[in-house]
Amino acid sequence: MKKTWMITGCSSGLGKHLARAVAERGDQLVATARNPETLRDLALQFPKTVYVCALDVTRPETSTTAVALATEVFGGLDVLVNNAGHGLFGAIEETAPEEYRPLFEVNVFGLIEVTRAALPALRKRRGGRIVNLSSGAGIAGTAGSGYYNASKFAVEGLSEALDQEVAPLGLRVIIVEPGPFRTAFLGRSITMARRQMSDYGQTAGQRRVYRDSNHGKQTGDPAKAVAVILKAVDSENPPLHLPLGPAAYAMADRKLAAFRKDFDAWRPLAIATDFD
Repeated sequence: MKKTWMITGCSSGLGKHLARAVAERGDQLVATARNPETLRDLALQFPKTVYVCALDVTRPETSTTAVALATEVFGGLDVLVNNAGHGLFGAIEETAPEEYRPLFEVNVFGLIEVTRAALPALRKRRGGRIVNLSSGAGIAGTAGSGYYNASKFAVEGLSEALDQEVAPLGLRVIIVEPGPFRTAFLGRSITMARRQMSDYGQTAGQRRVYRDSNHGKQTGDPAKAVAVILKAVDSENPPLHLPLGPAAYAMADRKLAAFRKDFDAWRPLAIATDFD
């Protein structure tokens, strides 16, 4: 059975690869981007099943328009993919408000507004899915990625709560947590803090080194990542958390081990805190 999708941020990254895969398998798609001209070729190739719509996640009215298009053209909405977002590297002290506040406007508040706009349509279709693109950075913090980590941790917490709210309504949330995949993320999708402080050179400063040495060389294949996402969306019992790639799984394993180490070491003292 054909599904109707709406994907944000289809002009680049995993969103671009996912949009094409959705179209190629014959599903219906409202493909969105801030500049819809970047999606013209996709719409021309699939004129009956792909509609393009301008959507800037920082402008809630554009989300409403995109959802209305899905409803008017395709009769409803089955899958929302919140893919639009970008990154920011820099130490906490190095990074200024005018650099980190826009990150949260897109990665967190933009995702919230799109989701709220889509929920009335999604609730009408039992078996719907909400796919929120988090990151390995949403699993564990890394020096130099603190603000990006914080934005993705927010996506994780919001998504976990949302899944509990909508599961009784026949909807499920999938949090996709990719490791490094060969997209433009380390290029056009990353902002670097303008200020550089020598005290953070060996900690946060290594994120700059990582970006410069890994852009275009990431080991992850976006096509394979998209194939896993499609399987998760189609599954009757999709995962709430979906790390993608060996690096993401290694990060999650380290985080779980660190949690367990702290829990085991401090449990006797930390749980003895109720009133006698």
